[in-house]
Amino acid sequence: MAKIYLVRHGQASFGAADYDQLSPLGTQQCELLGQHWRAMGLRFDAVWMGSLKRHRQSMEAIAAGLGGLPEATVRSGLNEYDPEALVRAAHAGPLPTGDSPEVQRQHFLHLRQGLLGWIKGEMAPAGLPSHADFLDGVMAALDEARQQPCAEHILVVSSGGPISNAVGHVLQAAPEGVVELNLRLRNSAVTELHSTPRRHAVISFNSLPHLDQPGRSHLQTYA
Repeated sequence: MAKIYLVRHGQASFGAADYDQLSPLGTQQCELLGQHWRAMGLRFDAVWMGSLKRHRQSMEAIAAGLGGLPEATVRSGLNEYDPEALVRAAHAGPLPTGDSPEVQRQHFLHLRQGLLGWIKGEMAPAGLPSHADFLDGVMAALDEARQQPCAEHILVVSSGGPISNAVGHVLQAAPEGVVELNLRLRNSAVTELHSTPRRHAVISFNSLPHLDQPGRSHLQTYA
């Protein structure tokens, strides 16, 4: 039996020209996670991640806090969907720019609508695969990871979409439930799966053991 630790990347750069870049806070979140695991004596036998820049930066920050990690295997099936494609599928008009609270509120309102329509097969956002194909890519990467010999503890660094869809699939959640899982997932949060050659089982979801401490609540973020 393998234990898979799914980690959502640290805070990226919402509202910036390049979202795919960890903020200083995002780097700190991941370094603290690595430090937490080092204090626990946890070591990983294998590392898997998506190919996005924020995935590699998060993995490197975790490694810095932990004191090292094995060479990572990269799989595009662990990459995020394009949120802008979902937003534009739900809202055809011009969208506000920036990172104000109102801009974020509008973004996540349209993202929720787009996600639900995509998962249900009612929308076909430009440039995105079908949701079924997206989910197949996620689960194929996780299935490949759990089949590695002698890998008892596996780290997977990914994004909110792949992680929430994997959990929703394992739990057989309705589309509305998958959307809620997706939009509640916090930066650098840990989701744990116990995996056998036949199945995955969810042990925990969206936990922040490295930030659920006095004086660190301000380090918890969603976007």
